[in-house]
Amino acid sequence: MSKFHKGKILLSTPDVAGDVFSRSVVLLVDHNEDGAFGLILNKKNKTLSESLSGLFGFDLEVYDGGPVENDKIFFIVRGVPINDYHLALDEEHYITDDSETLLALVMEGKLDVRDVKIFSGYSGWARHQLEKEISNKYWNVLEIDHLQYTKAGVDGLWKKIMQNLGGEFLLWANAPADISMN
Repeated sequence: MSKFHKGKILLSTPDVAGDVFSRSVVLLVDHNEDGAFGLILNKKNKTLSESLSGLFGFDLEVYDGGPVENDKIFFIVRGVPINDYHLALDEEHYITDDSETLLALVMEGKLDVRDVKIFSGYSGWARHQLEKEISNKYWNVLEIDHLQYTKAGVDGLWKKIMQNLGGEFLLWANAPADISMN
């Protein structure tokens, strides 16, 4: 079994800190000996979503991909890649940062905005950092088949995955967001 988890899902263990990773579902886009790169799939950025929706005149959901480089935008797209500058996630999805081409295709009606998920920033880990966090039980590493990465309205995704795991995870799934209130 590989010690690297590229393509897997990180499910955060609840903590009292309530930081950006609290109740997060992170897609590990890359993970190797040099570190890891991922995107938080379930943390909608309401301010950016409203701003961009107002600017473009249609509903857009922007997600906080993580605490690193929040001025950098990434896209997970469902469908045929728009150019050679992408990274395949599975047979249906890929990731790109080519905002100019994507925006043009959406505006021309050649790409449905529902097939695109927008992320501000990313989650990054230095060499061995993620492995240490996993061994300290901050993360549960899961392989989830057929996850629709571009699906909107995923606020309850963390809880749903926890419930599906059953056992002790049911306790976490049903705990209040601020577990110090328990």
